[in-house]
Amino acid sequence: MDIRNILVPLTEHGTDAALGTALAFAEKCQAHISALIAIGDTREVAPLAGEGLSGAMVEEMMQANEAEDRRRVLAIKDKFDHFTARHGLTVRPPEAWTDTPEVQSGGVSASLDLIGGSEHDAIVWRARLADMTVVPHHSVSDNARASETLHAILFDSGRPLIVAPSATPASIGKRVCIAWNGTAEASAALRCTLPWAARAEAVQVLVSPDYHRLGPDGDRVLAYLRLHGIHAELRNFGAINRNVGAGLLAAASEYEADLLCMGAYSHSRLRQMIIGGVTRHILEHAKLTVLMSR
Repeated sequence: MDIRNILVPLTEHGTDAALGTALAFAEKCQAHISALIAIGDTREVAPLAGEGLSGAMVEEMMQANEAEDRRRVLAIKDKFDHFTARHGLTVRPPEAWTDTPEVQSGGVSASLDLIGGSEHDAIVWRARLADMTVVPHHSVSDNARASETLHAILFDSGRPLIVAPSATPASIGKRVCIAWNGTAEASAALRCTLPWAARAEAVQVLVSPDYHRLGPDGDRVLAYLRLHGIHAELRNFGAINRNVGAGLLAAASEYEADLLCMGAYSHSRLRQMIIGGVTRHILEHAKLTVLMSR
């Protein structure tokens, strides 16, 4: 799998960590970082005119939203400019980077694009033509829009999602943990993990009877990895206080992993929202870089 284009949707929170994580991946394969900022749609408040608000009040709200969005975009762009300058990255116009000498000869570059319209569609459509998408760490205190963007990429892009830790990691992909439970989602993540596992110093496959569903067992995964020239070890882990996600993170931490790869939402997202689940726990509590796929 040749990684050439890494998408990074930028927000006010977690920009440096997301860009730093994307850069760490890009440097491993001389890829391009496609950063983008979603511009809000001021017309979203227009339906309020039918809820008892006058046209003048709606217009005032639209102007206020536009001013706030302009402030937000400028603040994010400033962070992007500082990051690229600090790391000496060549910044190219959006969509023009594919013709630059850096891409042809192999080199890390970056671009920044501002997109309007439906944020969901715009980001997901871009993600479908990216080799991976990097998003900031998701916490329980994040607003609903950040969560919906993350899940839209995960469910609708068809490409792997990288969840950056809350701070730029010191390394990525030296020690890799692969969470395996036999599902189609885990299989998709395993396939996306191969480029990084092949470069890793050590690889461990994590399995647990509390985590496993119907499907191939861990020994089969080791055999599959050997076919790709990757030597890995198998480790059984247990839930902590009946929490499989906590047990998974503890096992990765004990291995000193800097990349955890896993399938996402083997159970439905609704079920995990109501009673919790491994994916939800990892999204909220992981302190290392996580690759997720469905």
